[in-house]
Amino acid sequence: MKVNIGSMDRTLRILAGIALLALVFVLEGPARWLGLIGFVPLATGLFRFCPAYALFGLSTCPMESKRA
Repeated sequence: MKVNIGSMDRTLRILAGIALLALVFVLEGPARWLGLIGFVPLATGLFRFCPAYALFGLSTCPMESKRA
């Protein structure tokens, strides 16, 4: 997997993932499980790879952008 997520994008994804995961503890009923969607941005931020970016040939990583 080639890195395709830059530092700012990574930070925002990790923060968004944590915020969404917090919904599991804040919301009640079946809606609380929507917070599990937070695993997606959290994982892509931690691994610095986004499959959707790879599919469309995008990259927010400055080092990767210069090579293309």
